[in-house]
Amino acid sequence: MRHRLSVLLVLLCATLHTVSSVIDGLLPNGNFEYGPRASHLKGTLVTSPRGIPFWEISGNVEYIKSGQKQGDMLLIVPEGDHAVRLGNEASIKQSVTVIKGLFYSLTFNAARTCAQEESLNVSVNPTIEKNDWGMLPMQTMYSSNGWDSYAWGFQADNPQLEIVIHHPGVEEDPACGPLIDSVALKLISPPKRTTANLLKNGNFEEGPYVFPKTSSGVLIPPNIEDDHSPLPGWIIESLKAVKYIDSDHFAVPEGKRAVELVAGKESALAQVVYTKPGKVYVLTFAVGDASNLCEGPLEVEAFAGKETVKVSYESKGKGGLIKRGTLRFTAVSTRTRIMFLSSFYTMKNDNSGSLCGPVLDDVKLLSVRKPRSA
Repeated sequence: MRHRLSVLLVLLCATLHTVSSVIDGLLPNGNFEYGPRASHLKGTLVTSPRGIPFWEISGNVEYIKSGQKQGDMLLIVPEGDHAVRLGNEASIKQSVTVIKGLFYSLTFNAARTCAQEESLNVSVNPTIEKNDWGMLPMQTMYSSNGWDSYAWGFQADNPQLEIVIHHPGVEEDPACGPLIDSVALKLISPPKRTTANLLKNGNFEEGPYVFPKTSSGVLIPPNIEDDHSPLPGWIIESLKAVKYIDSDHFAVPEGKRAVELVAGKESALAQVVYTKPGKVYVLTFAVGDASNLCEGPLEVEAFAGKETVKVSYESKGKGGLIKRGTLRFTAVSTRTRIMFLSSFYTMKNDNSGSLCGPVLDDVKLLSVRKPRSA
């Protein structure tokens, strides 16, 4: 038995630092369940740059066990038993093999610990000369358990990439910083407009990887443009995120995926479409609640050109009823911005203080013929 275990460990160690070829799902040791050897730990601090299998670290990185205490706070890990904490100027990175020119989305779980405000710098480093990166704010937490899933999209400019998650903060306590767990990658198929829908990805079926055991949805960060959006076709042009949800954990009006507008007017979703001036178009969409204890009056505002419509929804927080919205407008230019937002903030009724809002789905845009004059 000991001989078999030794052989297994040798084979594992022989493959730890090779470049991984990733299919949709967790990166190798993406949930950090394979931890450092005792000789690579000083308390919780990882002392070797390659102490965590499949990962390379820099700065103050801690290996955290679920249930570990920090002062009066109990640290909880959403999946499995372990996570990592990024202290001042700390980072984790992993090399992956991808297909050059295609689009990918990175999803990971994160939680704040010490500070009231945090941010994470997520980047893809194909070469020294060119970095693709984004800053993800963590000022607002949206889940009931303190952990949120974040998505970030990129186009692979090189078949060999380094995915880096970096904490740029400088705290008085160098050990303070966000917890990271469950890092996954997904290939994104760019959707196309069709004669049945002039909007791309109007049903939101194409989007970031959703962790099967995480019931908090995935946040699409603010200020995300459509050319690198993990929600392809759509722009997040607001101060706060929107939430991508799935039918396995939430009530979804149509199909398997939808979007929850969780932060009122600060959570806006938009898409620019080509239109013909003077031509009439009809925008339709579905509004529901996610069955996530988001109870009370909800409202979705839709904008198209100079026209707008509001759809009110009285939510019981249990899913069920779906309301349909329709907006008819005449295009005044060759490009029309279609935008959705929620009219106001709402919180779950579980005393967690978690933001929530109406669910948007099944968004369609069609051109129509003007009726003939009598």
